[in-house]
Amino acid sequence: MSENLIFRPRARLILQLGEQLIRNESIALLELIKNAYDADASRVKVIMKNLTTPDKGLIIIEDDGMGMTEDIIKNVWMEPGSDYKENLFKKGIRTPRYGRLPLGEKGIGRFAAHKLGEVINLITRAENHPEIVLHIDWTVFKKNKYLEEIPVNLIKRNPHVFRNTTGTRIEIRRLRNLWTRGMLREVYRSILSFTSPFNTPESFKIEFETNHQEWIKDLLSMEDIKEFALFRFKCKIEGNRIIQFHYEFTPWPSMKKVRGRVVDETDQYMKEKLLLYDGKKEINLDKYRIGSVVFEGFIFDLDPRILSLGVPDKKTLRGYLKMNGGISIYRDGVRVYDYGEPGNDWLDLGTRRVNQPTKRISNNIIVAAVHLSRKKSTGLIEKTNREGFIENDAFRELKKALLYCLSQIEDLRYVDKDIIRTVYGLKSRKEPVIGEISELKHLIEKNIENKQLKGDIFRYLDRIENQYKEMREILLRGAGAGLTLSVVIHEIEKIIKELIKTVEHSKEIERTKSLVEHLSKLIEGYSIIIKKSEISGWSLKKLIDQAIFNMEFRFEAHRIEIIKSYSKKKDVSIRCARNLVINSIINIIDNSIWWLEYKYKQQRFQKKIYIDISEDTIEDHASVIIADNGPGLTSPPEEIIKPFVSAKPDGMGLGLHIVDEIMKAHGGFLKFPDSGEVEVPEDFRNGAIVLLAFKKEGEK
Repeated sequence: MSENLIFRPRARLILQLGEQLIRNESIALLELIKNAYDADASRVKVIMKNLTTPDKGLIIIEDDGMGMTEDIIKNVWMEPGSDYKENLFKKGIRTPRYGRLPLGEKGIGRFAAHKLGEVINLITRAENHPEIVLHIDWTVFKKNKYLEEIPVNLIKRNPHVFRNTTGTRIEIRRLRNLWTRGMLREVYRSILSFTSPFNTPESFKIEFETNHQEWIKDLLSMEDIKEFALFRFKCKIEGNRIIQFHYEFTPWPSMKKVRGRVVDETDQYMKEKLLLYDGKKEINLDKYRIGSVVFEGFIFDLDPRILSLGVPDKKTLRGYLKMNGGISIYRDGVRVYDYGEPGNDWLDLGTRRVNQPTKRISNNIIVAAVHLSRKKSTGLIEKTNREGFIENDAFRELKKALLYCLSQIEDLRYVDKDIIRTVYGLKSRKEPVIGEISELKHLIEKNIENKQLKGDIFRYLDRIENQYKEMREILLRGAGAGLTLSVVIHEIEKIIKELIKTVEHSKEIERTKSLVEHLSKLIEGYSIIIKKSEISGWSLKKLIDQAIFNMEFRFEAHRIEIIKSYSKKKDVSIRCARNLVINSIINIIDNSIWWLEYKYKQQRFQKKIYIDISEDTIEDHASVIIADNGPGLTSPPEEIIKPFVSAKPDGMGLGLHIVDEIMKAHGGFLKFPDSGEVEVPEDFRNGAIVLLAFKKEGEK
């Protein structure tokens, strides 16, 4: 006996598709904007109002595209997983106005609306057709058992919204989330980057309107920022070769001592570099149906000493690059999410920088785009969840080709970057041994042609470098106690001098007794951070209190006010080695003292250090926030945590590196957030802000 069964999809499947396939609000809005692009629209308007009150909130996406007929609504829009657009693409059918191939293929983009709100009104009109209205309440899908049990009412009417034109308008109400400033800024930034800043389709414009304008008024566009790029490039790749190459070094007008230059594919140096090669074999995009690729971008230099030569607002530039830096991908001028987003190092630029940090480019100093043809790049297949391409052979070959091009650009930039630092006397102190090995590798690469010999030498140098790094890390871990000892001696000396002065001049017995008791407690307090301690649960407040007590006399000597905002907060327990955490807090406070004294030495100014605890800033973490009203960071964060790198004239450059290592060992991390990322009083927003993030006790 046999029986044929059919699948009966549950109604809540629709909700799950919207919830799980669409990761966040930015992707949801971009999906709806893509639908407008596919509908041959020249304009799409995004309106976002009352976002802090979900019940009154409203999101509207309205376009002037072709609109939808009743037939399209019934047989395409109402069929999840429809292959309508996929078939248009396979047959090469382009839109009538602007000749576009569809971006959507999976038939799931419409569920993006559910990610944003619980109720939608869809109003659409195609040419020579009535206006159609659909009203959908997604909450009904939770109550009913099967999809077939939920009718969606279709209304045909004379045009109300699209009286003399065509298009689609989606109104989303009963917002699913309480929006924050950060969420809106992220969405706005994503909308700005939907089309390429280098090759925007003139036929497609996105307008944005909100009654939360104060949240986004300081956000810049690429047009505002690109004049500060010292280096720019553009390459065109076809098959196994770079067929067009343009590199340009453009000094700022204030850089009178250096000259710019341009290198293209006709340059004698570049003629030998045009064949794509990954060190083992030839790279060929034609084998993987990728088509021609255009790779272009701007590269910045964030060294504070370089910025001081020509950038008036350094903080704004750094902030822009932190949010927008990276390499994005565009097909037919439209963004493929989420390449180029913060945290998505899809070309592994961070890993490449490990051995050659001064030569290699990181995501926070480059804004670049990779342009592909929608029709010719069929070997690159987008994931169903709209988060980039499937990592197949075609995608891997594309990465190899781009990294090869980037290497040529890095070589040229390295020369110009070195000239700037030499001419203006800005060369950084090299890390011992590592710096010399890096320089030696550069000379070998330049002067030895025999590939086998070169490979053998590099293998030995890599082994030497790795062994040195292992030895260095062992020694650095022990150096922490040595650094703290210098602070201990400094503190004890101050108290003993105060004791001598008290005994010699005032002979105040109570004051003497008080100082001796304080000295005893101080020695006891410092013995905590010298002695080895096991990992255990500790009160975060008490750890901070101990660190502050240990430095009390230094605060008095330098007239520094300590603002203990954390004392008003509830306590948090963390698992840690008590001595190492106290040591880390002292190290950071010690840095603040030095820079406050450096900035205000000759001035009468109230020097302040602010300390707080936050459980909201980093998810699942308790954060200690230490801020001062000094000059702020004088070097990029990724540089100052490296060993032997210090902005202080006589600094060893070990303190923050050790703190970074201690935090990693505890499963947490050290961060240097911008003032917009953490809550600190106005006085501290231009100073240095340091955050120590600890896993809460019991969190894994």
